[in-house]
Amino acid sequence: MTERSAAPARKRDILVAASCGVFVALMVSMAYAAVPLYNWFCRATGFNGTTQVATAAPANVLDRVVTVRFDANVGGGLPWRFGPERTSIDVRLGEVVTVEYTVVNESARETAGVAAYNVTPLNVGAFFQKINCFCFTEQRLKAGEKREMAVVFYVDPAMAKDADGVDVNTITLSYSFFPQREPYRPVADNTPAKAPGRI
Repeated sequence: MTERSAAPARKRDILVAASCGVFVALMVSMAYAAVPLYNWFCRATGFNGTTQVATAAPANVLDRVVTVRFDANVGGGLPWRFGPERTSIDVRLGEVVTVEYTVVNESARETAGVAAYNVTPLNVGAFFQKINCFCFTEQRLKAGEKREMAVVFYVDPAMAKDADGVDVNTITLSYSFFPQREPYRPVADNTPAKAPGRI
């Protein structure tokens, strides 16, 4: 192969390598962006039972009543007892409700957990508005500690006019606590110091 014919081949190889590098960088970027984008999409649309976050109560309360059931679970490896103060409540659309959950650390050491949640049926997530919640915030409990935690919510009156919510009479709010991994704490080095000049 002459030097002239090698030059275009070298340029082509560099172009292919650069294209592959850009493609790999793009794929890595998309992998990191996928979780926050999916989370944003779920919060914006209520997809997959993701509830909405509200800052204030709605302007009107309707006469229509739905039953909200409360479910509580604890993931394996977390020695907690966790449950709602009541298993269900009847609420009017637009009515602001506060429900307490109780959690008890049944172990002899401090442990930590984080709660995730969802609502079913999944299509009503867009109408379940939380004003205050303990979810996605690390809860750290000392040995035997008991804590009351509140969730404040309402069911959006817009559900009465939406095709996804017109036939819904029962909503289940489900919380699951999962153990929070403890940060690594290096053990102090107990090796006695060597005398200077000795090996």
